[in-house]
Amino acid sequence: MKRLFLGVILLVMAIAVPVPIMAQVNINIGIPLPPPIVFAAPPDVIAMPETTGVYVDPDIDADLYFWDGFWWRLWEGRWYRSSYYDRDWVYYDNVPTFYFNVDRHWRDYYRNHSWYGHRWDYKRVPYQQLHENWKSWRTNKSWGGQKTWGVQEYTPRTQAHTQVLRKQRQQEYQQRPEVQKHQQYMQQQRQPERSHERSGRGEEEHRR
Repeated sequence: MKRLFLGVILLVMAIAVPVPIMAQVNINIGIPLPPPIVFAAPPDVIAMPETTGVYVDPDIDADLYFWDGFWWRLWEGRWYRSSYYDRDWVYYDNVPTFYFNVDRHWRDYYRNHSWYGHRWDYKRVPYQQLHENWKSWRTNKSWGGQKTWGVQEYTPRTQAHTQVLRKQRQQEYQQRPEVQKHQQYMQQQRQPERSHERSGRGEEEHRR
């Protein structure tokens, strides 16, 4: 008798709980993951000048960054992040805020040991040292143990100049064919979601 009574209660509760009209569409389904990068050893990095705690692996062709405790990767106009440098990538539906502070031509400056006409004596930071110290370096504003990223006679940019550069880089980024292609794909994926939301609101108003 007790079991029968309990079953009736559960049935009433199940009926009373509202059921969503339409499950939310997961627009991340179908987005491919980047191909793996093979490392012979954990990567050494360098601190990126004129950024806040951004580190990059200069020895590979892929755009691989470390920032705020995560590894970040740009591939075919899409961003991914992971707690590891070589696996477990997850699609990131945005552009990380640090990226527009990164000079797009940094590889040329790296090869020439020159940052905007100033000698760039960058320091290679071992993987283990990075993970043990990046938080304290960020707190102390000492990137890889250096205050000026190794740029000799460095003069900080004004805030206004920094904002102008960020805007220019954002515009350049939006014009990349691979970025535009991905944005168009995401807009197409969001259209069914918006239609379902409008349909759900319409049915809810009708019931009222």
